[in-house]
Amino acid sequence: MSQKKIRWNIIFEDDDILVIDKPAGWLSIPDRYDPEKQNLVSSILQYREEIFVVHRLDRDTSGLILFAKNESAHKILNEQFLERKVIKTYIAFVDGIVSEEKFEVNAPIQLSQLGRVKIQKTGKESLTEFVCVKHWTQFSKVICKPKTGRLHQIRIHLQHTGHPLMIDPMYGKRKAFFISSIKRKKFNLKKDTVERPLVSRQTLHASELEFKHPTSGEMVRFEAPVPKDLRALEKQLDKWGGV
Repeated sequence: MSQKKIRWNIIFEDDDILVIDKPAGWLSIPDRYDPEKQNLVSSILQYREEIFVVHRLDRDTSGLILFAKNESAHKILNEQFLERKVIKTYIAFVDGIVSEEKFEVNAPIQLSQLGRVKIQKTGKESLTEFVCVKHWTQFSKVICKPKTGRLHQIRIHLQHTGHPLMIDPMYGKRKAFFISSIKRKKFNLKKDTVERPLVSRQTLHASELEFKHPTSGEMVRFEAPVPKDLRALEKQLDKWGGV
């Protein structure tokens, strides 16, 4: 089966590691209650004899995810994640104009209910660094560097700043983004047609991973291109979103 058909791409592979560009909509691992749901691990195991999970991405987050191919590599990579030696970079499109160019959120996170998290003093230490690289009249583009690896960390920290992800049904304001929301005066639909959303998933992409290779010990860096839907979003914001 071609990689185009399976819809995930191999960014890099050797005897020890497998770096995948995960599409939005794919679970990282099998669902506990419904293992038939589309997920990376089950799909990869159709083509590889063994794979070890090192970290995860939310289903509706796209981008880089790292797997180990043997127990030794798995142990070394896990240690790097636990010791916060892995450099993770995400691209996010968020609500509102972010006024500070560089800022950080140091706010403890606690598991709430139904897979949600909340900021709580008794939660686990959680730190994310942010850099605003672009903004429009209603939205901003932000680079996110989580220094810890808590569940939904970037999403809840952005909500905590008042700038949740542009699309995030759990922590944000909307489930989808429509061109008509920024192109009001010049937007016309053909008769008997319904507007389709431009983007209907979390506006978050895991763009870069940097870590020590488990065998060579050398620092390696991988990058996943921004997917088509987020490129289209930025293009339309540039055209109609104002400055």
